[in-house]
Amino acid sequence: MSTTVPTASALSNALDAVLVVENSPSYAAMVAEAIRERLGLPVTAVTSLADARRALMDENRYFLVLTGLVLADADQQTIIDTFVSRGLPTVVVSGVYDETIRQRILGRSVVDCVLKSAPGNIDYLVWLVQRLDRNRRLAALVVDDSLTARSYTAALLAMYGFRVVEAGDGATALDLLASDRGIRLVVVDYQMPGMDGIEFTRRVREHHARDKLAIIGVSASERATLVAQFLKNGANDFLHKPYSREEFFCRISQNADNLDLIGTLQDLATKDFLTGLPNRRHFFEQARRRFDQAVAAGRPLAVAMLDIDHFKHINDTWGHDTGDAVLRAVAATLALAATSQDLVARFGGEEFCMLAPDMPVDIAMRRFERLRRAIADLRIPCGDATVSLTVSIGVCPAPRESLHAMLSDADRLLYLAKAGGRNRVVTGEG
Repeated sequence: MSTTVPTASALSNALDAVLVVENSPSYAAMVAEAIRERLGLPVTAVTSLADARRALMDENRYFLVLTGLVLADADQQTIIDTFVSRGLPTVVVSGVYDETIRQRILGRSVVDCVLKSAPGNIDYLVWLVQRLDRNRRLAALVVDDSLTARSYTAALLAMYGFRVVEAGDGATALDLLASDRGIRLVVVDYQMPGMDGIEFTRRVREHHARDKLAIIGVSASERATLVAQFLKNGANDFLHKPYSREEFFCRISQNADNLDLIGTLQDLATKDFLTGLPNRRHFFEQARRRFDQAVAAGRPLAVAMLDIDHFKHINDTWGHDTGDAVLRAVAATLALAATSQDLVARFGGEEFCMLAPDMPVDIAMRRFERLRRAIADLRIPCGDATVSLTVSIGVCPAPRESLHAMLSDADRLLYLAKAGGRNRVVTGEG
């Protein structure tokens, strides 16, 4: 059995703005400016509930509300009801710490309650907005045989912006993981019939690494070894039932942050910073495996080396900022021309490489000729002028004795394209 719970933000691309409701114009301006500058998100700041309601008439704009509890035209209950009743993820920003009020607020469908006077208050709010915004692009899987417990956890995750998928048993959950590549977080109960949470975690780790999918085990059991068993079998974290909403949110956010951080570090190690394409190192790691697969299966394989013509002249004439824009434009054109099976990389400087599996020899020339023309049609803005450019391409259209031999052949053919007048494709023999 499985169901999907829609998020409070509905995961719409149109929902891109934050609404700040605060009676202090100076504080509202500080929060709004920090969010705009650090996250690049649009922010509307208002000082009354009436203005907030007018802003909310544009229903397809706001994915989050940050609101104070002191407004001239409404009491606390009305303020919270206004936003919660619309299904908007709401963060309360309070100027006074009162545990009774705090608990009452957190008893509602409110994401968090933040104290204005706490050190680093603005930094925390910016992080919170960023986390909730990023959650909208992630899916979370809740695995629990208890419908009540499963629904409660799913509702919390939906309030935090996740697209939520539910499963009542481990077997169904494994099927969902195999079919839904958007799932990045799993909350799994220990005690389930057929397959308990530890066995489920162990099976998941056979196909999903810790740096790609976070698993949080939960249980009401007091068994001393349970936490260690979950962690040793691949869980990222563990929560004892019953857990507070604040602890749950902190653990969920911490694990999501860790996935983001690992992804960022992997991007730094494998991607070219300027163009976003894979770098030379990543290309070789992936290309060797693909070369071996193609040779073993007797499948076609082509490798092309591409170099921007007169790139030094572009830098010297138009400046390095324009040179960078040229590199990004060529990279984007390459990425657009590549299929899902192709491997494209920036090799360094103005040189790029493409490995194309399953490209027969007779197609290679036509395909790379189209790519050459597409790049020649580019026009890069530079002030009131535009910059045009061309590329030379050398193509090794069939496997050789090694990947290195293919790259050397493509490089030799690139040299011939340059020597032959540039702005051309030279293809070797199959």
